[in-house]
Amino acid sequence: MTGATETEATPGWAGHELSLPAWTYDNAEFFELERERIFMRSWQVVCHLNDIPKPGDYFVFEFLDEPLMVVRGDDGAARGFYNVCRHRAARLLDGEGGGATGSCPGRIRCPYHAWTYDLRGRLSNVPREAAYPGLDKQAHGLVPLETETWFGFVFVRCEPGGPSVADMMAPFEDEIRPYRFEEMQATGRVTLRPRRVNWKNLIDNYMDGLHISVAHRGLKGIVGRSYALESREHVQQMSGEIEIAAGAGWSEKAYAALLPDQPYLPASHKRHWRYYLLWPNIAFDVYPDQIDFMQMIPLSPTETLIREIPYALPDSTREMRLTRYLNWRINRVVNAEDHGLIERVQSGMRSRSFKQGPFSEDEICLTAFARKMRQTLPVCRLPDPPPPGGIRASLRTAG
Repeated sequence: MTGATETEATPGWAGHELSLPAWTYDNAEFFELERERIFMRSWQVVCHLNDIPKPGDYFVFEFLDEPLMVVRGDDGAARGFYNVCRHRAARLLDGEGGGATGSCPGRIRCPYHAWTYDLRGRLSNVPREAAYPGLDKQAHGLVPLETETWFGFVFVRCEPGGPSVADMMAPFEDEIRPYRFEEMQATGRVTLRPRRVNWKNLIDNYMDGLHISVAHRGLKGIVGRSYALESREHVQQMSGEIEIAAGAGWSEKAYAALLPDQPYLPASHKRHWRYYLLWPNIAFDVYPDQIDFMQMIPLSPTETLIREIPYALPDSTREMRLTRYLNWRINRVVNAEDHGLIERVQSGMRSRSFKQGPFSEDEICLTAFARKMRQTLPVCRLPDPPPPGGIRASLRTAG
């Protein structure tokens, strides 16, 4: 598909790379294109191996109306499957107590007609099997998902193909290794935060370094003076050194003073905050005291669910408990500030007065993300949406 380029779309901004056009932030047809050509082909983090430590332990996860699950096998391997019975499509497993985890020791049994699968997804028992002449049980096992474990975190992908998580994160592997992700345990429950904005609005805000000095007084006061950006093909990184400056409140000052020394971390990591955005929608927030992942799950063109789980190495000392509480408190304020900002942006995207805005030379992560979107979905190079049906036609013809 051809059309105006990102540097031609808005008169007066010749030579500037531009943001994605506003129409891509609320268009239903474009959202379906993103679903099929981006999200079904992308890695999604489900859980950590330590969330499912024993054979039969599982973690369920619904993503864009696809019921998914990861099961720990009798051989210790974590495998991803669609959480759907091959008989009548019944959902197989549920999280206990409203959560996402549970255990099915030895087998996965459908609650509808009792079709039963082993922990490797193979169909092992069919009631009244003689009534299904010629049934090939080997061909009716659970439908697998491409699965990869990276530093203890389990990812799945609905459509196989493309680079591995390890390949995508390779530029930062040596930087991440000292944190010992593989040994970490969840320190809290799954948190789900709905936001009435397009998923890209959240991603843009996560990578935006310019607004920190304007909108996040506390964050600016703890890492703002050294905030830096780095852009790679599949990952965008933001980072800053902990150094108290003007604007820091009592939470930031107390965190910086109490943060215990972690002897396993090199000096470059001991007082540094790092943020990694893995294409297209997974963020890892990495601190000396703990980490968390945030997953921006699209629900509709203008609704997104932030899924978040914190992890840390076991440490019950008073100093560490206080430090992690202060970390949570600082980021709770930042999240609340960002909530208001992204709603302002989503509202402005609907205005006839706005199509696109220019990127500065400092906005390397935002620029890289927009380029990757245009490379993946060329239709979003157009400053205005195609006529109704035009995007669906590109979905049928896109490779």
